[in-house]
Amino acid sequence: MTVSTTDTAPSRSRPRVRAARGPRSVRELGITVGVLAVVLIWVGPSLYRQDLVFLAAMYGLVALGMYVPFVLAGSLSMAYSAYAAIGAYAVALVAKHTDWSMWWGWIAGAVVSAVVALVLGLVTQRLSGFYLAAVTLLFSLAFKYWMIDARSITGGAGGITRIPPVSVFGWEPPGYLLVAGAVVFVCAIAVLVDRLRKSVWGIILQASRESDDAVRAAGVKPAHLRMVALAIGAAIAAFGGSLFVGSVQAVTPETLTLNLVFLAIFMPIIGGRGTAWGAPLGAVVVVAVTLNMPGYQGSGELLLALAVLLIIIVAPGGLIGYAQWCWTRVQAVMSARRGNSTDERGRR
Repeated sequence: MTVSTTDTAPSRSRPRVRAARGPRSVRELGITVGVLAVVLIWVGPSLYRQDLVFLAAMYGLVALGMYVPFVLAGSLSMAYSAYAAIGAYAVALVAKHTDWSMWWGWIAGAVVSAVVALVLGLVTQRLSGFYLAAVTLLFSLAFKYWMIDARSITGGAGGITRIPPVSVFGWEPPGYLLVAGAVVFVCAIAVLVDRLRKSVWGIILQASRESDDAVRAAGVKPAHLRMVALAIGAAIAAFGGSLFVGSVQAVTPETLTLNLVFLAIFMPIIGGRGTAWGAPLGAVVVVAVTLNMPGYQGSGELLLALAVLLIIIVAPGGLIGYAQWCWTRVQAVMSARRGNSTDERGRR
């Protein structure tokens, strides 16, 4: 009897797992399709808006890269401009100086960035808080000056220009399709990061942020978790640099600077740290406030600072958290009205 009970238990739980995965996949697909439709309608034939979408996509990927070690693990690294630059230069070097497809540059940039993040993480594994941020900030500055001095590799201060356009088996897709591909790619990364957040690994990583001792007691080394988180985040940030250089077809040491990292820190705060979708939503808000408000371009960063301050005060959970709170309140009011109407009918 005992054997038969254990044999039938997995069969009962499998449909529940599949049923849980089904609605989640449909919901994520619906969000992706909705975002894609809105973006394509908004862009239209405007080349300037296409550039804004590519910039927002790059910001979103860098913010998603920072989301894994910063929000989930509580490890603030300021080296993500260097990781994005590695991805950008990898694509530029492969496309300009080899006969290989530029897509190999995407892979090489992600791998190199992950390795650099692991090495930097091993060097700074005993640091945290301000000291970790300071050391990684110095690394980003040193990497920028290295790119300027390494003329034989990076082209020096002038960078690498006239990079061949994006091609798929020799076919060069138009800008409209590239915009669609960029949006879908960012949404796909957001889905993967959000599922990673909800996985067992992600839950343990978030627990290590609160208490290392509790995680060690479970037989897991927090340092190893953070190393993996840093590598994943660096690879995602490298994808952001690769995507951006594929759209502008040029890269210089001034293209991806520390300003990008400072903006990426606030993107999950604006969108909402409770989900990975908050990072790309925050990137959209940052681009909209700083670059797409007629008459306010000169004070875009001031408006962004005021917006962040307002969100922290009014909606600490970000825009997504505030929207969820409003929806919960609406549901509570509707259920209360339904209950009152039911009581009135019962009295009658």
